[in-house]
Amino acid sequence: MADMPGGARQSKTGTRNDARPSGPALFFGVPLIISGVLSVLQGITGIARDSLYGVPREYEYRFDLTAWGWIHLIVGVALVITGAAVLRAMSWGRRAGVSIAAISLITQFMFIPYYPLWSISVMALDLIILWGLARIAVT
Repeated sequence: MADMPGGARQSKTGTRNDARPSGPALFFGVPLIISGVLSVLQGITGIARDSLYGVPREYEYRFDLTAWGWIHLIVGVALVITGAAVLRAMSWGRRAGVSIAAISLITQFMFIPYYPLWSISVMALDLIILWGLARIAVT
């Protein structure tokens, strides 16, 4: 093992062993956590005050708003955990981030009739995360 600038260590194979994320992973790990926190807040609101959201009359994916709250809470916690894994440069973090962000995108899309502005905002964030993590997951 050889010392590298910045206190990192390099193994004989030339790979870095420190747990600091690279630029792209840092750039997309933080939005994962932000999207997760927004989904957790949306989930808590759906569980505690389900009268806050509008209820569409004729909608195929019409669930009780408490059920939607639990769905968003679970997806949000998964996003936060995955975002922390991406920031810690864990090997499974980027692939899991792509999967969880895709699930979040789908759930937000199905939630549009209840709260359109919030859902579309989180969907845009999820699309940015998906694009970025898919581009750096190949390396």
